[in-house]
Amino acid sequence: MRRVECKTCGVKVEQVPWAMGKYSLTTTYMHFLSSWARHLSWTEVAKRFRTTWDKVAAAIEYIVEWGLYFRNLDNITAIGVDEIQWKKGHKYLTLVYQINKDAIRLLWLTRHRTEDSFRQFFEFLGQKRCHSIQYICSDMWKPYIKVIKEKIKNAVHILDRFHIVSMLNKAIDKVRATEHRKMIADGYEPILKKSRWCLLKRKENLSEKQDVKLKDLLSYNLKSVRAYLLKEDFQGLWDYVSPSWAEKF
Repeated sequence: MRRVECKTCGVKVEQVPWAMGKYSLTTTYMHFLSSWARHLSWTEVAKRFRTTWDKVAAAIEYIVEWGLYFRNLDNITAIGVDEIQWKKGHKYLTLVYQINKDAIRLLWLTRHRTEDSFRQFFEFLGQKRCHSIQYICSDMWKPYIKVIKEKIKNAVHILDRFHIVSMLNKAIDKVRATEHRKMIADGYEPILKKSRWCLLKRKENLSEKQDVKLKDLLSYNLKSVRAYLLKEDFQGLWDYVSPSWAEKF
């Protein structure tokens, strides 16, 4: 592009509709590369379209900056928060999503999964937009729950079903392991041996051998069996429509 030096405005560069600033790729090509980078690794994208990894990275950087500049943060009424491990040694990222029916997208990403890292999202969103949030979905990580109570206490807080079931399964496994060790120490037959997945799996996912083993276990009066039956009974919670009846259950 041509450059001119104006005595009033200084140096100016000719603007063209198909390129931006100092990027050496056209805007159309950067959109094209970044769209493929959603499906393939950056290295594979560079290889497929005969360019370099740096060019793909520059295209994605441009698209991200473009998206952030034009992003509209109004009318966000439902969000979800979760963490993802990005590095060994318990290195986590906190991610916040908009989960409205007509708009599902990533809103915020930051290092760590602490109160401070999650609180930064609400500071970024602003007090006015925080008041419009009606629903938030999360797991039972205590720092998240504390910040939610502090920042959007009037929103309906939905706990992730997967994590609730996961906690039930951990409790059952702990009871089973403790009871198995005690039975061996007391000289009883180790009937709980190889029974872990019989108690943790859903009935429809059991193998034929596991199904027979479970039926055999249910004939014994064991703490592990009681824990299993409580977990199965708890599944009725998901069928309730009335909050008051669900709470009584």
